[in-house]
Amino acid sequence: MENKKELRSWLDAFGLDHPLVIAGPCSAETEEQVLKIAHQLKDTDTTVLRAGIWKPRTRPGNFEGVGALGLKWLQKAKEETGLLTTTEVANANHVDLALQHDIDILWVGARTTVSPFIVQEIADALKGTDKTVLIKNPVNPDLALWLGAVERFYTADVKNLGVIHRGFSTYEKTKYRNNPEWQIPIDLKNKFPDLPLILDPSHIAGRRDIIFDLCQTALDLNYDGLMVETHYDPDNAWSDAAQQITPARLDQMTVDLRIRKKDTEAMEFKNMLNTLRTQIDVVDDKIVELMGKRMKIADEIGVIKKENNVAILQNKRWNEILGRMIQDGELHNLSEEFMLKIYKAIHQESINHQKKIING
Repeated sequence: MENKKELRSWLDAFGLDHPLVIAGPCSAETEEQVLKIAHQLKDTDTTVLRAGIWKPRTRPGNFEGVGALGLKWLQKAKEETGLLTTTEVANANHVDLALQHDIDILWVGARTTVSPFIVQEIADALKGTDKTVLIKNPVNPDLALWLGAVERFYTADVKNLGVIHRGFSTYEKTKYRNNPEWQIPIDLKNKFPDLPLILDPSHIAGRRDIIFDLCQTALDLNYDGLMVETHYDPDNAWSDAAQQITPARLDQMTVDLRIRKKDTEAMEFKNMLNTLRTQIDVVDDKIVELMGKRMKIADEIGVIKKENNVAILQNKRWNEILGRMIQDGELHNLSEEFMLKIYKAIHQESINHQKKIING
């Protein structure tokens, strides 16, 4: 993409002295609910009111949104509070209806981003408009697919663009509803530093107790904003109840979050250092996770060896691994000495795991 500076102008135009805050219910349920939440948010740091009008549920039979009727509620909320409005659009018809109701910001959901055909349809429907479009990462961890969606809008002359990091689906059970996979948005930010990046901690967390920590990590990584699901009665929300917080909790959270400001050269240095250290923390967490997976495989190998009365140490296999890893390490500027130390330690831990299986 050329002229990347244009991508940031819409965010700079707000003139905020803090990251952009987008907040509101997962789903618009009733007019009263939307207005009540909007009025509770208007005195917080919230700039944009969000609400799902059309809800793409994983399985049919769940609440799938109130439909176009909810757009009128967002309009009314904007008139009464002055908050800007945003909702998800999943096809050209949604776009037309949102434009008719003067929705300020449209976002493309994770399930939509995976389909270039639908993304192109939405981009064509918005061609040449001055609306801001935020694109959530695809459900699968694919940076190229995410950027491809952005490029389709940019090519359609939609220049007010941003992206939303909402985590990635995984078959494995983790503490998150959707794994953050921080390295992917970090790579995006490094590649396109002027493309506004917003965190959706609600969909990553799936539960409200870890939303704050996710937001702090995002701010430490210099994200440009947060999209947080809020409801005055979260436990009784019609969708995604467990991951929504109250407007009062959001207000306190924005006070408690540490924002890295760049007032002096020394502060800029500290910001850069904190950002890089947070990136290291993210990578380290991934390394530990992968090591755990590797040892689980070693356990399975131990079971097979025990059943077939085979020795733990297989010298030929070990030498093949070591040689390959040393070569791979050189490609990543890692010394042979370092790779020997690391993989000898890994090998020893694998042996220990297998010994417990065979001798247990």
